[in-house]
Amino acid sequence: MNLILLEPDQIQADGTAILTGKRARHVREVLQAAEGEQIRVGVVEGPMGTATVVEDGKEIRLNCALSNGIPPVPRVDLLLAMPRPKVMNRLWPVLASLGVGRILVSNAWKTERNYFDTHVLEPEHIREGLVEGLQQARDTRLPQVSVHKQFKKLVEDKLDGFGPYAARLVAHPGAGAFPSGPLAALPRAARVLLAIGPEGGWTPFELELLAAHGFAAVAWGPRALRTDVACAVLLGLVHAALR
Repeated sequence: MNLILLEPDQIQADGTAILTGKRARHVREVLQAAEGEQIRVGVVEGPMGTATVVEDGKEIRLNCALSNGIPPVPRVDLLLAMPRPKVMNRLWPVLASLGVGRILVSNAWKTERNYFDTHVLEPEHIREGLVEGLQQARDTRLPQVSVHKQFKKLVEDKLDGFGPYAARLVAHPGAGAFPSGPLAALPRAARVLLAIGPEGGWTPFELELLAAHGFAAVAWGPRALRTDVACAVLLGLVHAALR
């Protein structure tokens, strides 16, 4: 953890917070923060700052000093065809650490229908993974997650409600070059939607549907990547281009 992330109701009016369990062990055993030392802290959907460590038996008390600013919401949203549950489980902290504002988990033709019957899509499990990623990346903005079992309905009827998007990109091996120049020219507040398909790839119908709704096909190159690798590479490229 590069940031100890607290829930809003964990901080009292005087700035005091109590740590127990995993986070308390991390402060003692990994950070090795002695009493009187300062560590980085943040509040979910709130500001970041520092906290002075005060030992208190099995608990650790923190005296928090938070800034007034809140980190901005990442400018990239992700439309992700539901991968195998064990891959999705690994991806929650990865996506939060890479920085996405919204995650639209979608069905696709080559997605197994039983993938949606998994505990890794339960809200509490999702939140736990996302918080882990935020603590790694030193961020407090929790990605919004929604699950969509009808791909066509999502694209045709719902996407506009999540935008507006200045650019929509669909990743597909061998497609056009990655548009770093056009993305860099976008206004600073403009948002980008990136669609990453199943490991078996998008079908021609899905690519045509996405193209009809403003998605430009892009690729890192001719290689077909696993979902977790594709997310890391392509989100990295989008963020680098936007900067």
